[in-house]
Amino acid sequence: MEEKKVTWLELFFDLLFVAAVATTTHVLLHVEKGYIHPEYLLKFALMFIPIWWSWVGQTLFINRFGQDFLHQRLLMILQMVFVLTMISSLSVDFDQYYLSFLIGYIGIRTLTAIQYLVVQRLEEGDRKKAAWFLGTRFWIGIIISFLSIFFDSWIRYAVLYAGIAVDIIVPVYGRKYLVKAPTNIAHLLERFALLTLILFGESVVSTLSVLQPQKGDWDSISFSIVSFILIISMWWQYFDNVEKKVNKSIQTAGQTIIYGHLFILISLSMIAASIKLLFLHEAHYSFMLYFVFSSVLLYFLATTTVFHQYRYEQHRLTIYHLGLFLGILAVFFIINLIMVVPNIVIMGELSLFFIIYAKLTTT
Repeated sequence: MEEKKVTWLELFFDLLFVAAVATTTHVLLHVEKGYIHPEYLLKFALMFIPIWWSWVGQTLFINRFGQDFLHQRLLMILQMVFVLTMISSLSVDFDQYYLSFLIGYIGIRTLTAIQYLVVQRLEEGDRKKAAWFLGTRFWIGIIISFLSIFFDSWIRYAVLYAGIAVDIIVPVYGRKYLVKAPTNIAHLLERFALLTLILFGESVVSTLSVLQPQKGDWDSISFSIVSFILIISMWWQYFDNVEKKVNKSIQTAGQTIIYGHLFILISLSMIAASIKLLFLHEAHYSFMLYFVFSSVLLYFLATTTVFHQYRYEQHRLTIYHLGLFLGILAVFFIINLIMVVPNIVIMGELSLFFIIYAKLTTT
């Protein structure tokens, strides 16, 4: 497949979405009476999904049809205006910012749909059919979401996310068209890897902003070091797999990569929030135990699923590996349930898990 390079405009586009993810992750830091209220967990998910899908929509268009033409640049820059509108509307008190959020989201998705309709006039054969399918079917979800403006209370949210759900399902429904105009897997993995890399960096920066080790404060310094070991181990496992273990010449619709990364990115945000909450000791021990291990389990299952399909056959993991990794997590979790351990010990256990995970999946 022809090599496709990531443009500087794409990287700038990513930075805006990382700011949106960082703002959304902050919702997870709202601890009340020792735990994160289910309302905040729900708000986190409901804010995260439209952000992820807005980024994915434009990224997939560029992956299949982007040519860095002037009109495509201008449309993408215009999209950034709507991204900024959406970011400025992200808040725990979501109701009063609903209209501006809706304008931002609808604007992004509308411009992406228009780009497909424009490019289908220039394409031929299966690529033309794929562009026409996406350019016409995406309007269904866009229109449904827009109709939410005519409702109040919980109904408008139901209508909004019904439209988003339809939008997300469209590529799955149209897979028969998309496999004939496959994604550029090398470019797609690079795009998701770059976004993930920035989120790793954001995790380090945001974690240190909370820890702020003082001179002689060895507890904070130790926690910072263990946190960094955890993050760098996750980085090592993810990027060594992307670079060395996956077959980038496979021609598919790339949907495992696309939808699997929703859970990878969500779990990264949850792990970043967990590090902060473990250090601040604001949440109950039992709640944090369930929250942080659920975050790590989600990340492990998501990365395993995403990479398994695209790994070279000789590098694919076996049931033995899956049982080993799940067993390690289960042992640590049960031990921590039986006896209360310091939070830095929990971080050390997770760091050890990711060191083993990285070692066995990258060698």
